[in-house]
Amino acid sequence: MNETERQPDEAPEPAAGSEPTAGILRVFGRQLKRFRLRAGLERPEFAARTGYAVSTIAAYEQGRRVPPPRFIEVADDLLDAGGVLREMKEEVARAQYPPFFRDAARLEAEAIELHAYDTHVVNGLLQTEDYARAVFAMRRPLLDEATIEQRVAGRMLRQEIFTRWPAPLMSFVIEEAVLRRPIGGAAVQRGQLEQILLTGQHRNVEIQVMPLQREEHAGLAGPFTLIETTSGRRIAYAEVQKSSSLYTERAPVRELEAQYGIIRAQALTPRESVAFIEELLGEL
Repeated sequence: MNETERQPDEAPEPAAGSEPTAGILRVFGRQLKRFRLRAGLERPEFAARTGYAVSTIAAYEQGRRVPPPRFIEVADDLLDAGGVLREMKEEVARAQYPPFFRDAARLEAEAIELHAYDTHVVNGLLQTEDYARAVFAMRRPLLDEATIEQRVAGRMLRQEIFTRWPAPLMSFVIEEAVLRRPIGGAAVQRGQLEQILLTGQHRNVEIQVMPLQREEHAGLAGPFTLIETTSGRRIAYAEVQKSSSLYTERAPVRELEAQYGIIRAQALTPRESVAFIEELLGEL
């Protein structure tokens, strides 16, 4: 099957040499095949009952493609897998992330605190599905449709952090220009602003806006994220283009923590930020 013939729910093959990705996909594929055979289903029958192409099922069983969360849930129920396939959903989903983000995604899932400063687009944890799809569609060089849907699914899965308990302490500082940029069009922008307001209503989440009119600004070096894990590790993550850096040494992490504190002090307060975003919505 060539690229133009790929089914909508199919994902591209994992990049060569990506062992963590290939490993979990092979394990999932073996378990999927084992449960299918136990259920007495031939591959064509299983494909028909799940709504996927036979070639797609083969690729999932052979660990050559990333199965989407919807397929994993359907397969677990259909094969009476008792939640075994579902339990691998999160690890499989991480294979949907680009290689440079996978370590950060793993640490993010362990966070008891997460603080992010964003300068170009809304943070992935706050994005709506439509906004995320528009962001991925703008990538250059272009991503194929299957990869876009795969990345969107992975991004939405990350947002399960908001339903965890104990709830992690989270804060976001967003540049005003990010909120004014109509990525995906006015309707998508409106939905995204509404999503930010809704997320900010969580008791463990604070959202602030950095207004364009500030003469003093401690965040001119670019966006970054601060994470503290359940084990007490304090980490900083920074990303530019297709490169990323995880800082684990105390000195650089401390510098970014101090910088974030100043950025928050320079930004609008959470209450002022809510009023600002509501005003932006009124302009649309």
